[in-house]
Amino acid sequence: MNNTKETLVFGFALFAGFFGAGNLILPPLLGFNSGPDWWLVTLGFVISATIIPLISLFAHARLQGTMLAFGNKVSPLFSLFFVLCVFPIVIALPCPRTAAVTHEMVIQPFFGTSAILTSSIFFALAFIFVINRNNALNILGKYLTPIIVAILILIILLGIISPVPEMNSSIYSTPIVEGLLEGYQTYDAIAGMLMGGMVIISINNSKVNMSFEDKKKMIAKSGFIAMCGLFIVYAGLIALGALYNSEFDSGISRTNLLLGLASKTLGNYGAISLGILVSLACFTTAVAIIVSTADFFKELFKGSEKAYLLTTIICCVVGIIVGSYNVGFIIDIALPALMFIYPISIVLIILNVVPERFGTTLVFKSVVLITFIFSIPDFLKFIIPIENIQGVIDIIPLAKHSLGWVLPAIITFVLVNLLEHKKA
Repeated sequence: MNNTKETLVFGFALFAGFFGAGNLILPPLLGFNSGPDWWLVTLGFVISATIIPLISLFAHARLQGTMLAFGNKVSPLFSLFFVLCVFPIVIALPCPRTAAVTHEMVIQPFFGTSAILTSSIFFALAFIFVINRNNALNILGKYLTPIIVAILILIILLGIISPVPEMNSSIYSTPIVEGLLEGYQTYDAIAGMLMGGMVIISINNSKVNMSFEDKKKMIAKSGFIAMCGLFIVYAGLIALGALYNSEFDSGISRTNLLLGLASKTLGNYGAISLGILVSLACFTTAVAIIVSTADFFKELFKGSEKAYLLTTIICCVVGIIVGSYNVGFIIDIALPALMFIYPISIVLIILNVVPERFGTTLVFKSVVLITFIFSIPDFLKFIIPIENIQGVIDIIPLAKHSLGWVLPAIITFVLVNLLEHKKA
């Protein structure tokens, strides 16, 4: 094995897996709404959609297990419960959204066919790719990703070098926070926890004996390559949305804005080029999500091929149903789920990369418990009238920004470590 070549292939494959529907449609509207403050929303977006996912891959390089390994220090039962909460969210929201975005941006404008037909064909093809999963990573890394990157970079470069009108002012009072929370909608932190396991399985199936340290280095380097690519894409799309924010109506949708930016930069061929880009990006993400999910349940049931096949079928059926709804609806219904699962995911990712002496079992249990408790108002306000919990939100620092868990988690981490080291 040529380790450099394989690292690049896995890096491009990871990039392709991360780079999907959310990564395309979210950044331009952030830039559009932020105007001159686009660099601030970029900072927030990059934290939750690039840095945290990169840390999750570093954690995978250290753990070299499945997603269950992230929560085992809290308890194996908690870890199983956490994972079984994550997978239904992933199957029901980001995976079907890939088909919905493909329909709105590629199929509907040109063919006008129904969304259910699009999602049916989309996930039938995904099923074929997933069943032949031994070739999935190589196909994604070698062939599809370079096409995606080339088209997108062309759109970004043409947009940046072209003359643009004066930007409208920002509508955000806290642009960094807006970017940070919008980054949740990419699901990239969760994707890192999922796809790191897929890379480990692919390396183990490569028929080449590699030491633990060699695998660790390959996963870390592949992750860094993928995240560098995502950073360039995110920053470019946010900047593009900001530069052209006076060219479109203030109420423009995410998908229409992206289509409009392509038309501005590539002229009459913009929509066609973007259509190719979107269909490839969405499809690669769907395949990566389903492969990761099916691999997990296969390993959970002791290498059962039936578990792999059944999981794949369930993912594709759910994808067909939910993918027939519009993108805006899928994004809106995702908010409570993200506010519930993302804070716990972030602390588990970070705790799994801190030095062992600072990440003891007691630290894991304490920080995760406090994070869960203080994140409750964040997801409750999307379920019940906010007036019912306004008093609690006013008391907790940063809770009005849906980040009420952050300071309590940090304080708990510091205090528990101080207590443990004082006893020692």
